Amino acid sequence: MGAAKLLDKEINQYLEHLNVQQKKVVLSVVKTFAQEESDWWDGVEDAAMESIDRALKEVEQGKVTPHKEVMKKYKKWLSR
Repeated sequence: MGAAKLLDKEINQYLEHLNVQQKKVVLSVVKTFAQEESDWWDGVEDAAMESIDRALKEVEQGKVTPHKEVMKKYKKWLSR
């Protein structure tokens, strides 16, 4: 069972024990979270966004070196 399914199950177990007023409060909180349009990307500084965009373009263009190759090349410095 995935993490999201486990969380859903746990939340539902708690909901069963709440009265109507408590459930209304929970619903209000959930609605507030669902309506938030904020995204973590919105909080990232412009310079970081540009750097990430550049890196993603390099990946799309195949300008990357696989992790395995990098580790092989620099193994001598890592084993000190």
